[in-house]
Amino acid sequence: MGEPTGVPVSDRRLARWRTVTLAALFTGYAGYYVCRSNLSVAAPLIGQEFPDIGKKELGLLSSAGLLAYALGKIVNGLLADLVGGRRVFLLGMILSAACVVAFGLSSGLSAFLFIWVANRFVQSMGWGALVGIAGRWYPARVYATVMGALSLSYLIGDSLARLYLGQIMEFGVGWRGLFFTSAGTLALIAVVGTRTVFDHPRDVGLPDPEPRPGTEKEPALGVRLLLGPLLRNPTFWLACAMNAGLTLIRETFNYWTPLFLKEEADLPPAWAAAASAVFPGAGALAALGAGALSDRLRGQRGRIVFPSLVALTGTLLVLGLADVRGRPGLALALIAAVAVTLMAPYTFCSGVIALDLGGRRGGGTAAGLIDAAGYLGAVLSGLGVGALAESSYGWVGAFVALAAAAALTCSVAAVYWLRQERAGSPKSESDHGE
Repeated sequence: MGEPTGVPVSDRRLARWRTVTLAALFTGYAGYYVCRSNLSVAAPLIGQEFPDIGKKELGLLSSAGLLAYALGKIVNGLLADLVGGRRVFLLGMILSAACVVAFGLSSGLSAFLFIWVANRFVQSMGWGALVGIAGRWYPARVYATVMGALSLSYLIGDSLARLYLGQIMEFGVGWRGLFFTSAGTLALIAVVGTRTVFDHPRDVGLPDPEPRPGTEKEPALGVRLLLGPLLRNPTFWLACAMNAGLTLIRETFNYWTPLFLKEEADLPPAWAAAASAVFPGAGALAALGAGALSDRLRGQRGRIVFPSLVALTGTLLVLGLADVRGRPGLALALIAAVAVTLMAPYTFCSGVIALDLGGRRGGGTAAGLIDAAGYLGAVLSGLGVGALAESSYGWVGAFVALAAAAALTCSVAAVYWLRQERAGSPKSESDHGE
């Protein structure tokens, strides 16, 4: 109605479906966090019910889950590019909800360990599938903007999940009721996603984004052609190395912040759970600012990444050495400062850098591999940090160790920055075509 002659589908309808897709991917991946952050939020209550489960045991759950998550990123990132992101994205939600129900029905460390490992493996279906779908719905010229917006899904999702779960805890449902509520919430989001998430615009009768000139007739890619260009690219390995250090620090704060606030800042468990939302919340603001600044710098992300990591190293040292006993305001301010200096560079690695490297048809694979490297590095955030926090070094030793990790990551970021400066404004490095 009212469309120009010869134009089968209006630009308005395409724009509307792109908005729906962006919102559905954002909500879906934010929903994943309801069934991921719940263990961190429930950790103080689980420890009260099971006195034999201390920091080391909770750390074991986290580390084993992160290892499964890292391995799943490799498998499921490839799977999303080969069989379609929609199936993988929605199936991951349903399987995660089922795992969380099983966790809520279980007792004992062995059962918790097995089920949490399964949950983290199926949770790894989410991000790679999201990147692949976004790459097929939007043209390459707006990848940075789109991935910047979608990166907020795991920051805002984590923050809202913690606030939401903290409120549920206030009703006195216990940690099991908390897990059942988490599962029901994610399952509902998955049902809505069946009507709003599609692999391509053509699946809803719309034209696909214009391909890069000369690649219109390229055949579908197999595993070899997806992996080969990435593994030969030095920028890919630098992104993996940076993501390993950044994810180690991020996962430490994602997992341990409620317990740290309870033990060191003397907050009640429900308040500690809700207050832990300051970390992803502050990180979301940093990610927005970093995305806008990156555009103004014409994609020279090294100019943001390196200074941020210098500041992160110093902030972690201050947090480790400051006395926050009974001073929750100071503790939360320092945690927010860590988030601001960490999340700006973190959001680049498996978002827009992955799409730059993998292109429209290999973005899910690139994101999966970069994320896998990150979560392999983050395995130490559970058992390693838990052991340090429970040792004579306490939380001071844990944060000083994280500062050392940040300093090492900073050295990798310096190399990345120098490569970018020598190459000029970054362009898509993908050999896959778009």
